[in-house]
Amino acid sequence: MSKKQVLARIWQIILVLLGISFITFALMMLAPGDPVRQMIAGNQDIMVTQAEIDAVRHELGLDKPFIFQYLSWLGNILQGDLGFSYMRKKPVFDVLMDHLPATLILAMASSVFMIIFAVPLGIFSAVHCNGPIDYFIRGLTFIGVSMPNFWMGLMLLWIFGLKLGILPIVGGRVGFDILILPMTTLGVVMAAKYTRQVRATVLEELSQDYVVGARARGMSESYILWREVLPNAMLPLITLFGLSLGNLLGGVSVVEMVFSWPGLGLTVVQSITYRDFQLVQGIVLWIALMYMVINLVVDLSYNYLDPRLRKAGK
Repeated sequence: MSKKQVLARIWQIILVLLGISFITFALMMLAPGDPVRQMIAGNQDIMVTQAEIDAVRHELGLDKPFIFQYLSWLGNILQGDLGFSYMRKKPVFDVLMDHLPATLILAMASSVFMIIFAVPLGIFSAVHCNGPIDYFIRGLTFIGVSMPNFWMGLMLLWIFGLKLGILPIVGGRVGFDILILPMTTLGVVMAAKYTRQVRATVLEELSQDYVVGARARGMSESYILWREVLPNAMLPLITLFGLSLGNLLGGVSVVEMVFSWPGLGLTVVQSITYRDFQLVQGIVLWIALMYMVINLVVDLSYNYLDPRLRKAGK
């Protein structure tokens, strides 16, 4: 990828972030209920005078037209100010830094779990295509893809936490014992999808002409698989892994809610409940940025994995 292409991708990221920020801001402003009253009273039955509400609304600039509110918020973002979380009583950036490590730990652990199981099973299924082993693996992956995350999480809590008492059922902190169940919940579903993708990619490469030529020259099947097929299958597999990691970073809210895992997903759900719109906007913007940066890194890695792309980018 040339410098011009990298700059074009960065410009695309900026435009997408602007669009996401505007849509998120608009949805929070159009949501039913009074955000100022929610900030002051929360979910408690507290009497709040209209004068107090008007004072807070003026302080936050919520009495201005919508477009001016958005431009004011965007101007603060460009200066590095993500706003203040009234739910957590601290700056939004500090809240992000408090909960980002938990989300990263869960996402990376689930990714490692997925790779350990998905890659060998996908390759094994492709090598034994349409055999008993292939049908068995495809059946398992079909079941894994069909199960919702929240249902699997609840079943794991019921079996290993409640019935067997092996693992804790109460979260709220980051620990290896608490990580096992949410990591398994995310990892199993993602591994089921990735196994099928690995199988399809390897099967496609096995049908190429260079594999037929290698077999005609007397090369062993193991040599063809590990030295010829897998290197050529790396590009689509890395792309799929990048998308999977991005989905994990942005889509773990349900699992974090089930296991009370203190990450960004649980925090954004709580902030929506309390109408903490600045925290919601900050988290959504941050997750979108991470997702697009991961995709950019994946695209940049192509130049080092495929010499043809490196030569084309010169």
